[in-house]
Amino acid sequence: MREDLKAARAQDPAARSDAEVALAYSGVHAIWAYRVAHALWQREGTRGLARLVSQGARFLTGVEIHPGARIGRRPFIDHGSEIVIGETTVIGDDVMMYQGTTIGGRTLHVPVDLGARRHAIVGDRVMLGAGCRIIGPVTIGDDTAIGANAVVVRDVPAESIAIGLPAVHRHKDSDYALDPRTDLIDPAFLL
Repeated sequence: MREDLKAARAQDPAARSDAEVALAYSGVHAIWAYRVAHALWQREGTRGLARLVSQGARFLTGVEIHPGARIGRRPFIDHGSEIVIGETTVIGDDVMMYQGTTIGGRTLHVPVDLGARRHAIVGDRVMLGAGCRIIGPVTIGDDTAIGANAVVVRDVPAESIAIGLPAVHRHKDSDYALDPRTDLIDPAFLL
């Protein structure tokens, strides 16, 4: 929990204290409820209870995280609302999500070669812009930024930015050098 509080304070300049984050940040509450639901999901016989916990959290926070999803360390959901994370999603460490992010599936039937994966794998240190949609079993590489309202339906390599509908990507090159004070700016504003 301390790590989650620290991540929120590091990612959000408006966060004034751990107490404020712990009491008032719905994205942090959603992650904490997810951790409880995920632990229940891992045990046989408690999956129904896990779903109840996740639905209760959805009702309270506006963030729906399936308890079967796998989320790494120090995620941060800024302005937690209208976020959906599907069952077979895998999210790496230090991922930042803005409101309206969807990591969803596009089919009920999964090809055997995908290992029953219907949702995305999101790498480490990825920024998911407000309203972005990542649809299907795509892979988002490490250190990537997905722009606001982008719709990702194909893999995005590491160290890229992706914007548009459908999203197109390009490598973060010297034209994308960021000021350390604004390194979380949405890439849609930089092109």
